[in-house]
Amino acid sequence: MNKINLLNVVVVIVGAVIVFLGLNVGLGGIKTLGWQSTREFVSITDAATFHAQDSHIRFIGGVWFGVGAVFVIGGFAMRRFRSTLIILSAMIASAGLFRLSGMDTEVIFSAAIAPSLTFELVGFPLLAWWLVASGKRDGLSKVRNPDSELLLD
Repeated sequence: MNKINLLNVVVVIVGAVIVFLGLNVGLGGIKTLGWQSTREFVSITDAATFHAQDSHIRFIGGVWFGVGAVFVIGGFAMRRFRSTLIILSAMIASAGLFRLSGMDTEVIFSAAIAPSLTFELVGFPLLAWWLVASGKRDGLSKVRNPDSELLLD
């Protein structure tokens, strides 16, 4: 398997995982930790506020689902989606930094969070770098149009 095909497979797998996580949060909501658990882990003391926040969390799950779908599609249409995938990878890495705002190192470095944080702060920047590097290799087959800055296939 050549390097570009491996990259495509990795991007599709990453996308499929993100799609699953988006469905997990979007369809599961706050009350059950998504599909992670069947037990309720919160006591609702203000139903209206809880349902509003649950709706927001479900929306964020839907956004995450959409991000994953773009990764899956990008794995099959790398040339067209490469720059989008790089931007999404950078966004995910940036979002991972927001976890640090909780200022609770016991939680951040726990088994529940550390793997996700590692993927966000290390894995996605590496994926972005790989996408950039593969684009430079891909760029060797392109011809520059002398009348514009656009690259033509």
